[in-house]
Amino acid sequence: MTDGPSQYPPPGAPPPDDPLPNHGGYAPPGAAPATPPPPGPAVTPGAPWATYAAAGRPGGMAPGLALGAAHKPGAFPLRPLTLGSIYDGAFRIIRFNPKATVGAAVMVTAVAMIIPVAITAVLTFTVGLALDLSGDVDPDASTADALGLLAAYGSLLLSILLAQVGVILVTGMIAHVTRAAAVGRRLSLGQAWAATHGKRWRLIGLAAIINVSFFALLTAYVLLWVIVVAVSPNPWPIVAWGVITIPAFGCLCCWLWVRFYYLPVPPLMLEEVGVFGAIGRGWSLTAGQFWRTFGIALLTVLIGSVAGSMLSTPVSVIGQVGAIAFVEYAALFLVVSQAIALIVQNAFVAPFVAAVTSVQYVDLRMRKEALDVELMREAGIIAA
Repeated sequence: MTDGPSQYPPPGAPPPDDPLPNHGGYAPPGAAPATPPPPGPAVTPGAPWATYAAAGRPGGMAPGLALGAAHKPGAFPLRPLTLGSIYDGAFRIIRFNPKATVGAAVMVTAVAMIIPVAITAVLTFTVGLALDLSGDVDPDASTADALGLLAAYGSLLLSILLAQVGVILVTGMIAHVTRAAAVGRRLSLGQAWAATHGKRWRLIGLAAIINVSFFALLTAYVLLWVIVVAVSPNPWPIVAWGVITIPAFGCLCCWLWVRFYYLPVPPLMLEEVGVFGAIGRGWSLTAGQFWRTFGIALLTVLIGSVAGSMLSTPVSVIGQVGAIAFVEYAALFLVVSQAIALIVQNAFVAPFVAAVTSVQYVDLRMRKEALDVELMREAGIIAA
């Protein structure tokens, strides 16, 4: 690493529960009270980073911390971050907190997927649930068979929705994991879950408000299309409408995604704000940082989507092959393969995207609000 040595646990070493002394540092609910930071001169918020780096001279640094560790006591440097530092920090957070990141995502998805697998298995081995893979309507199919398929696939869709709700909660947990990792602390799965106490329903409400708002915007745009098509006597106004509004609507969605949708979860979890306050915080933090935030966010989503597809596609193919080979168990094979594919996909995509988003939140606050000064104090570093 070019950012200097880190106190975060090195690869292959069993990391301690608390790699750094908790000098007033971040602690989840229920942890022992933090001790105040060691005495030393203060750093003025907003001062140049060179002032912080100068903490290496005698008397300017907490005992036991080398100069390189002064700006990187945890998973990422405590200074404005580059793209490489953001991704490196995200992977370090996942690697050294696997239970609170990957483990949590796998657990909530697996619990949700138990429902359709159990329902499909019971129907398959009791009433003989069958699936015609040719796509033709079976005239001999009974109402019971139709209801059985509806129950199997309806429960699958419901479980996918429940899994996404679980992933939302995992995203909130990872925000706390990232905040702790910034100062070299590791949160267990239980500590990360406890840290979300009191804000879980707010988090679900935030997700509901954002998704409903986007759905309302999309519905309004579709209705405008219906009106244009209904009142246009010839196709040219329709073509002109499409040429003008489709790119404009896409740009609007991208802008709202970054300013309104992308960043509110970390402030909701880590600051004393409500749902609308978190949306406002995301709006203010991305002001003047749109293109940088959009570029990193888009690249992250693309990486997550490609990697998730690569991980889940083999499982889906195996399920389809099994459904063809054992037609009487086709529905069970397909439901089980979809459940496993979603678990595998969420195991990587959800922690990665959530970690990158949380690190970006910290980066923006370091750039705009001198959060690096506060984090250095929590890590036991007092700059001269």
